[in-house]
Amino acid sequence: MFRLILAIWWVISRSVITLDRVTKRYSADYAAVTELSFTVPDGELCVLVGPSGCGKTTTLRMINRLIEPSGGRILIDGTDVLKLDPVELRRDIGYVIQQGGLFPHRRVADNVATVPRLLGWDKDRTEARVRELLELVRLDPAQYGRRFPHELSGGERQRVGVARALGGDPPVLLMDEPFGAVDPVTRLLLQQQLLDLQADLKKTIVFVTHDIEEAARLGDRLAVLSKGGVLEQYDTPAEVLGRPATAFVSDFVGSDRGVRRLAVMRVEIEDLIQPPRVTPDVSMLQARASAAGADSHWAVVVDDEDRLLGWIDLDPALVGCVEAHLNPFEVHVPLGTTLRAALGEMLQHDLRWIPVVDEERYQGVLTPNRLHAAMRRSVGGDPVERRRTRNDTG
Repeated sequence: MFRLILAIWWVISRSVITLDRVTKRYSADYAAVTELSFTVPDGELCVLVGPSGCGKTTTLRMINRLIEPSGGRILIDGTDVLKLDPVELRRDIGYVIQQGGLFPHRRVADNVATVPRLLGWDKDRTEARVRELLELVRLDPAQYGRRFPHELSGGERQRVGVARALGGDPPVLLMDEPFGAVDPVTRLLLQQQLLDLQADLKKTIVFVTHDIEEAARLGDRLAVLSKGGVLEQYDTPAEVLGRPATAFVSDFVGSDRGVRRLAVMRVEIEDLIQPPRVTPDVSMLQARASAAGADSHWAVVVDDEDRLLGWIDLDPALVGCVEAHLNPFEVHVPLGTTLRAALGEMLQHDLRWIPVVDEERYQGVLTPNRLHAAMRRSVGGDPVERRRTRNDTG
């Protein structure tokens, strides 16, 4: 008994998942999964993605032994889960399915309390955990705790399902197409909430979907599977979309994969140009002198702490102080925002460049040319030359 408790503690205290040549055969002629091998690092979100019938759900269920593998090993930080008691193992691995898989005859609070009660937590600790988790998924415990699942919307049921899966604070979370049964708007909201939760909780998550856009948005790594659970590619979303490893992956991610890659690439310092920078207290003559040789028709105006104030035209006809000619920027984006979001702001406001800030400090300007350079660099292409032309700085 002590060995069993020690083994389970070892599993739940760490959370690297390794699949080593895992196979599931239902007959001599049919393999749902074929010698599947990959590793999910601690605290990362891995998405199993592929068409229907490629073994995604089968793979997921083998991790918590709802389905027993026919061969290979499944390790959580070096411990083979096949050597553990399956019931105890499942209590320490969160599991979320479509519609949350809630018990229809139990109230929301009782659903969320399922695992803590199985683990023998006392009443006060369980109730505190239920309140904490409902607040975590943005559901008011006082308002939702006594409701039944049929009294919730699809998105609310899904959030309760996530809360229940987190009940015992498991380091591993398995999610089987959890957002597939909700409308597109709610789905985007739930995806963002999952990303927000993951940023705080750092669980090791294996997530199943057939939607490449959802996979690319959520995953730190994607495992692209073809029929029979064959691993076609295992890499970051940017690599899968930018450099498909096989013809199957290329066909699956689609011909518009370059556009999709915008959603997984983020604005970095090296993507920005640095036009002339002046403070509001200098004269227009001094501003033009400081910009001499930069081949720029405008300059960014910042204060003494590099906080963004606006921009000025460097037209020689303008005289007086910079502050008198200051134009506010219509919009700016934070460093680390996706290229897709940045491009969207540029198109929405009809801009040829957009300033980038890190908290309150100005960092530089993103242009269409530099956005293209970021896309090429993400897949190892030659960088686009920094063009100090009117397209960049005019």
